[in-house]
Amino acid sequence: MHVPPKRFGAELRRARHEAGMTLTRLASAVHYSKSQLSKIENGHQRPSAHLARRCEVELNCPGRLTSLLPGPSRTAGSSAPGGPPSRRLVLTAGAATVLLAHGAPGSASASASGEQTGDGALVDSARALLTHFRRMAQSCPPPAVLVPLAEQTRALVALAADSGSQARHGLLLVASRFAEFTGWLAQESGDDEAARRWTDHAVRLAFEGGDHQLGHYGLVRRALMAYYRGHARETVDLSAAAGNHRLAPRIRGLAAQQEAEGHALGGDHSASLRALDRARGLLAAADREEDPTPLGPTHLPDPVAMFTGWCLYDLGRPAAAAEHLDAACASLPPQAHRNHARHGVRRALAHASAGEIDHACAIARTALTSASAVGSYTIGLDLRRLSGVLERHRGHSGVRALAPDLTAALTLSAAARTAPPLPKPA
Repeated sequence: MHVPPKRFGAELRRARHEAGMTLTRLASAVHYSKSQLSKIENGHQRPSAHLARRCEVELNCPGRLTSLLPGPSRTAGSSAPGGPPSRRLVLTAGAATVLLAHGAPGSASASASGEQTGDGALVDSARALLTHFRRMAQSCPPPAVLVPLAEQTRALVALAADSGSQARHGLLLVASRFAEFTGWLAQESGDDEAARRWTDHAVRLAFEGGDHQLGHYGLVRRALMAYYRGHARETVDLSAAAGNHRLAPRIRGLAAQQEAEGHALGGDHSASLRALDRARGLLAAADREEDPTPLGPTHLPDPVAMFTGWCLYDLGRPAAAAEHLDAACASLPPQAHRNHARHGVRRALAHASAGEIDHACAIARTALTSASAVGSYTIGLDLRRLSGVLERHRGHSGVRALAPDLTAALTLSAAARTAPPLPKPA
């Protein structure tokens, strides 16, 4: 149920008075104009979730204002608000726990030994091709890569069907990684339904190939979709369901990262930082293991640093977020255009929210070049947030100069959703 803006405004005014802070001082601290904040206090303008968190940080009243905000609208097929993941989602991954607990003979390690005696050259070639597709996706819009990825997945499955059992396992495992990457790119194009279909297909292929852990990573992917829809509780629940202690460190680390984002979206500072600490330790352990086709981001030297910065932004601490993102972005490889776009836009958003408009515009101008090239729908979500913050400073010369490029990048990110439909998995 939507809380009337007047109720929020009255509570904001009450918290401000209790903190002994003037309207002018609070407006300066959160980088809003005094007139805008006055409209919110008087109930004439609806507050954003980010402003509510900024005010809670400045007034030292965690949860007091965000609790008055309406929850995000639900979408069909999503978990109930505040509840656990759906039974179907848990069962998709839960069978893996039983198999792991009993040391199923079709484990990933068993298939690896079989692969060595099978057609290893073919499997290695397929892995090299997946690496090539990942590099392409860093510089191209999703539609340019999606259809070839889908067709290559089909080809690998067909090859597996005609191969001996040892080579078959290896080919199916590589095919599962192709399908998983196809699902991620479908999400990048704004097609959550196709993303779910291809992620589920990846899980089925992995089970057939002897990998009983990818099902849990499917829950991490669904948690990311929930995060982009603004569903904090669902993000946390799905991530926690994916963090089974029997799983490989990389899957548990990626789940912990996503859980941290869910806690940050919900305003729980301590839970978010605890999850980030878990992610850091688990991903460090995963780095010591050799995995020729790792799940998740492969072009981020320090993914936890990036997640920390973005969690701090969601927690209403943009200056601290900007500091973390600045350091993390400095180590991005130059060819990782999609990551430069995503994290550059987030950097600009953090600096803009911290009141550093000149610096934010300079960062955004560089990031927009990459954002326009990759045409990502999810990056477009952050671009819209950046546009909203800069709109409050539309009289600034840097904002006016940036406006045409920002509008063009927003148009291209929106166009990602109108791309030709992705073929369904076989």
